[in-house]
Amino acid sequence: MVDHSPSHTPRGFQDHKETYDGFITGSVALGIICGFILVSLVAFRFMDYLNVLTGFGGLILGLLATLIDVRSGGKWYLSGGLLVLFGLFVAINV
Repeated sequence: MVDHSPSHTPRGFQDHKETYDGFITGSVALGIICGFILVSLVAFRFMDYLNVLTGFGGLILGLLATLIDVRSGGKWYLSGGLLVLFGLFVAINV
């Protein structure tokens, strides 16, 4: 007998879990990126020396670190640590 079941059968809970995990990962990544943008804006405005280079450099490195963390499974050690170091560097130089 020939099976005429649809080629795409709904997976139910598995689809829901994948969507939820993607939403949480995206939300954390967006929050970390907002932190890098905020620290970069502080560097642009309040640093006296090399403010543009520091702001854009930190922003670009932060975006790359966040993308690496998203692709590696979402442990957030690299981007979180870099955000803390970037924030401390800007705070010391303000």
